[in-house]
Amino acid sequence: MDPPSLEQEEEKVLVSEHSWRPFPKARRRLRGCLEVVKGLLFRVGEDWYFLFVLGVLMATISFMMDLIVFRLYEAHRWLYQEVGDYLVLKYLSWTIYPVALTAFSTGFANSITPYSGGSGIPELKTILSGVEMKEYLAIKNFGAKVVGLTCTLSAGSTVFLGKLGPFVHLSSMAAAYLGKMRTSVIREYEDKFKQNEMLVAAQAVGVATVFGAPISGVLFSIEVMSSHFAVRDYWRGFFAATCGAFMFRLLAVFNSEQETIAALFKSDLKIDFPFDLPETFFFMILGAICGAIACAYLFCQRWLLAAVKENRLTGRLLATDKPLYTALVVLLLASITFPPGLGQLMASRLSMKEHLISLFDNRSWFLLAQNASMSTTQLGDPRGLWQEWCHPSATIFGTLVFFLLMKFWMLTLATTLPMPAGYFMPVFVYGAAIGRLHGEVLAWLFPHGIRAEGTAYPIVPSGYALAGAAAFSGAVTYSVSTALLVCEATGHMAHVLPVVLAVLVANAITQKCQPSFYDGTIIVKKLPYLPRIRSRHIASYRVVVKEFMEQQVVAVTKSDGFEEVLAALTATTDKEYPVVESKGSPTLVGTISRAKLVAFLQSHEHPQAPPGPLQEKPASTGTLGEDCAIEPIVLQLSPWTSLHQAHHLFELLKLQCIFVTHYGELVGAVTRTELRRAIEELAKDA
Repeated sequence: MDPPSLEQEEEKVLVSEHSWRPFPKARRRLRGCLEVVKGLLFRVGEDWYFLFVLGVLMATISFMMDLIVFRLYEAHRWLYQEVGDYLVLKYLSWTIYPVALTAFSTGFANSITPYSGGSGIPELKTILSGVEMKEYLAIKNFGAKVVGLTCTLSAGSTVFLGKLGPFVHLSSMAAAYLGKMRTSVIREYEDKFKQNEMLVAAQAVGVATVFGAPISGVLFSIEVMSSHFAVRDYWRGFFAATCGAFMFRLLAVFNSEQETIAALFKSDLKIDFPFDLPETFFFMILGAICGAIACAYLFCQRWLLAAVKENRLTGRLLATDKPLYTALVVLLLASITFPPGLGQLMASRLSMKEHLISLFDNRSWFLLAQNASMSTTQLGDPRGLWQEWCHPSATIFGTLVFFLLMKFWMLTLATTLPMPAGYFMPVFVYGAAIGRLHGEVLAWLFPHGIRAEGTAYPIVPSGYALAGAAAFSGAVTYSVSTALLVCEATGHMAHVLPVVLAVLVANAITQKCQPSFYDGTIIVKKLPYLPRIRSRHIASYRVVVKEFMEQQVVAVTKSDGFEEVLAALTATTDKEYPVVESKGSPTLVGTISRAKLVAFLQSHEHPQAPPGPLQEKPASTGTLGEDCAIEPIVLQLSPWTSLHQAHHLFELLKLQCIFVTHYGELVGAVTRTELRRAIEELAKDA
């Protein structure tokens, strides 16, 4: 067959260019209508629509994940029951199932990207402080974290891990991707401040779609993740969180799980007289207990996380074979929680949600154990879950104490697992167990309640469980919004005042002694996050920029040519260079990016010019001031600016570098590295 001639090729091109497009007027009208609709929709503000999509999307993913996790967890229960009374088979079915799931979670997530393990909140705190870590928000992490987190949660109470942290990370990744879509739809310049606004709203969505609590979700995200918060982001967080929480609870109604929109953790706390005034003293004592235990937990967790990395054996496993390390740790945890063994003293057959439902039971377990016959517990009945905490050879107090002692080191060990996992829910349940034990002891000491004006009202242990959950989790994460979180999650508001008191006392103790859980993880991972300066630290006002600034700054002048610019780029790898008037008069006139300097070199006809786009007429001569646009200086420091003021500026404006001038002349620069080093030296001297 002969090849097509040149005339035939031209004919094909003409046909393709003048292809038949019917109804040109109708198409123009339709295109015009679409532009009008787009203008009307985005006239109010385009943020509304993308925030709505973010909330609905994350709520759907959260609900589907919970549904899959429930099915997988029920499959584990079914397998454990179907093997019969053979102890060896029961042990194998109890241990191999979570080991396989968590090993797959670790291997799958880390094989796709090494940034999908852990919680993700420490990295998000670092990103929101102004550090660029784009790999943590890459969309390829999304699928790895979704699959890995689903497998982690399916392991159940054996590993005792949650989904709050990873889900906040997932929401942030979705927000970053939606932000890029927004830029392409609106056809605007990609603004870093807009990206930050979307990330702030995404964190609130992540919390709201886990607990179905929009108000505390916004407040928790502000407290935990933001060092400074812009009021203009407030409505974005509330709108997106409300959309997410409403959709999350609405899907439960559509799935026939509930008759109407209700709290996530059902509780029967319908009490006319929830607590007496003298009980506020006991709530404050509970806050002090939670604060002291939180200090011990934070210290042990940070020490163990560093020790596992420094140890020769575990460090090698974490570097070369993470699934094997996960399998060994989970096998140990599963063996301890084996129900016929020690697990019968720890209510190990309950899921984490069932743990909370049982701990929030408003009846006194001590009285129930005395008046009720011990029968086989039906796990489907919420009113009978308390029997899992009963054992013929131990009292209610004994099982709760044993649970707290064992879970203390088990939770600490589980935080070293290199897989997608959240750490808020475990400490939330642990705090509820502390409060439950405290309430049961008070109910035993005061069986007839504390008299108020001649009338005795019984003590409600579940109220102390609420306060314990809020106080311990709030102390671990440095947040007060957990007091509102427990109220939103349970739908019970009667104990809000004593719960707030317990949270404040616990936070006061912990913040004086230990860094928060996420700050401690940042320290161990050595993330580029600026340490905090306590407001009472007077010495931070005495240390000035002149004492810790970098004095050897590579600068370029307006009259520099090819050779000088090439020498500056070779000397350092900075992303931004200061521009001074001249060598004899180093007056700072502006800054110029490294990319512009590289383009300046590429525009020259020189043997050492880097490869770049072809120029029509390459220049043989030319100066920086003539060929490049110099950015004006917006902010500069004085050599006598205090360390405290410099730290505040870096955190507030999310800066990477500030140049220091003396009477307008460049004398140095301060980056995050110098600032962090100065703060660390100040802490050592203190």
